[in-house]
Amino acid sequence: MTTKAQLLAVNIDCAEPRRLAEFYAAVLGYEVQYAEDTYAGIGDGTMSIYFQQNLDRKPSTWPGPDKQFHLDVRVPDLEGAVRDYLELGATRPDFQPGEGKWVVLADPEGHLFCVCPPSGQ
Repeated sequence: MTTKAQLLAVNIDCAEPRRLAEFYAAVLGYEVQYAEDTYAGIGDGTMSIYFQQNLDRKPSTWPGPDKQFHLDVRVPDLEGAVRDYLELGATRPDFQPGEGKWVVLADPEGHLFCVCPPSGQ
């Protein structure tokens, strides 16, 4: 039997960890737990996301084969959330594969994330 691991955190490479931590803290309602110029973290007491400075990172193209991950978030009001996240600095790529079922956005550094409506919609 394989030893089961508990997911502690997700780490995201970026140029400006403090800025990205503040963006995702606002999106997810998490608290900024740690913030320096080279490393920052947010969490809700159960899950954490860390942001590590990598000045050589290049955003992937969308759509394209170099995307390595993306986050999915569920929201109570899809259009309202998209509007809020755009005001926080996200961008909305032209390519939207969900046929209106979800919206693909890019955070201020180009990491993609999907904004999903309430379950069952």
